[in-house]
Amino acid sequence: MKALHEKIRKEGKVLSHTILKVDSFLNHQIDAKFMLKVGEEFAKRFEDEKITKVITIETSGIAPAMGTAASLGVPLVFAKKSKSSNMDQDVYSTQVKSFTRGTVYDIKIAKEFIDPEDRILVIDDFLAFGHALLGLKKIINESGAEFIGAGIVIEKGFQGGGESVRKAGIRVESLAIIEAMKEDCIIFCEK
Repeated sequence: MKALHEKIRKEGKVLSHTILKVDSFLNHQIDAKFMLKVGEEFAKRFEDEKITKVITIETSGIAPAMGTAASLGVPLVFAKKSKSSNMDQDVYSTQVKSFTRGTVYDIKIAKEFIDPEDRILVIDDFLAFGHALLGLKKIINESGAEFIGAGIVIEKGFQGGGESVRKAGIRVESLAIIEAMKEDCIIFCEK
């Protein structure tokens, strides 16, 4: 998605060779119109899959997932990372390692929000090593629903997650794949 490449180059900040800060439009402040365009692109890429639900992990995946769910006309469900006194105890749960935070956390989705008849698309902001994606896939498989694939806003191709999940047979559609980053340069994979 050329517009995303331009936005990353213009607004993104390379903090290290592995950390890209895009909090001006995706992770802290949300460019709502742009996230709707991102959602439209994912909807177009998965339009023949009869998606019934979009799933993401709170928090940064919610904006692109919302745009996608709106474009597809389906509900959005997000896995919670934090404990909540009002969350059902009847949940699907698994542990996920966060690349950005360097911690392992439990993600949970109330069982009432995933049906075995669902055809689920996962949307996330970043793909580094694939831990979040595989955690969501585990929950979806446990529910009996069908995991259709994943839409990723920014894939860090140099970290290998995309390659490993694709080798495992998972369909991944990334809008921007970064091959390498330096303080003054972001190199995209042009495919």
